[in-house]
Amino acid sequence: MTGYILGRLLGLFFSVLAISLILFLAVRWLPGTPWIEGEIPLTGSARDNMIRKYGLDEPVWKQYAKYLWNLSHLDLGNSYIYKTDSVWKTMARGWPATAKIGAITLLVSIPLGIFIGVVASLKQNSIFDYAMTLTATAGITVPNFAVAVWLVLFVAIYLDLTPTQGWGTWQHMILPVIAYSLAPLGLVARFTRVSMLEAMRSDYVRTARAKGLNEPTVVVRHIFKNALIPIITLFGPLLPNLMTGSIFIEQTFAIPGLGKHFVTSIFDRDYPVILGMFMLVAVLFGLTYVISDILYTWADPRVRLTRGS
Repeated sequence: MTGYILGRLLGLFFSVLAISLILFLAVRWLPGTPWIEGEIPLTGSARDNMIRKYGLDEPVWKQYAKYLWNLSHLDLGNSYIYKTDSVWKTMARGWPATAKIGAITLLVSIPLGIFIGVVASLKQNSIFDYAMTLTATAGITVPNFAVAVWLVLFVAIYLDLTPTQGWGTWQHMILPVIAYSLAPLGLVARFTRVSMLEAMRSDYVRTARAKGLNEPTVVVRHIFKNALIPIITLFGPLLPNLMTGSIFIEQTFAIPGLGKHFVTSIFDRDYPVILGMFMLVAVLFGLTYVISDILYTWADPRVRLTRGS
């Protein structure tokens, strides 16, 4: 198991290294130039001085080597636009709002999705099962920005029940959380339903019923417990996706989160902030995938034996 964990961490290291190179080159090839785009454009010698100051006149390989060296010391650099602010400080300004919405979304979508999936599987082929499956599929397939726009038009404007935009009170979080929760809720519900149905058809469940165990005990101890194991794999993409924010949701509701800062940095060609946010997402995705894979291996003896051999 230790060798497997070390192997996954080594693979994560090389993945992050490759991602950093691809992102660095992609950002450098963005159309436009820093200090010309954005709200405060510079011209002439002022712009040339800034280019020399940040080393943008050097060869790309040299710029990347410096970036890697700084990255190894967890230094993401300073913002080109907010010169006194480091990239960490810039991201820290948007993190609280994004993390709050992401945490509430997790607390809503995961338990509710598991509950809906369990009930739908226990009532397979019933009206409730069909309705929940259809609703879950719609939640996954309809883009969250479309849901956000509909919520603003109907709930905030037509019914006048919540604020349309802004941040600061619990009322401002209602619509963003609803729009943000539908996709993960639908995903968890469908995944739970499939896992429950698969567990119901297993030999150990038939054996438990043959021994005379009552149905609630069979469902809780044998079906639900084993159906939860595959759901661990969902946390790999789900957690970092929710905790790093949605550009469309934050733009629609004017939330001062990471998504807002990312969009601003794109328009301003603020290379360090763009790279820093991409690298944050890449590392979080990589870590959660590794952790969820390790937990899955630990929780399922069949996988543990297969990988051990």
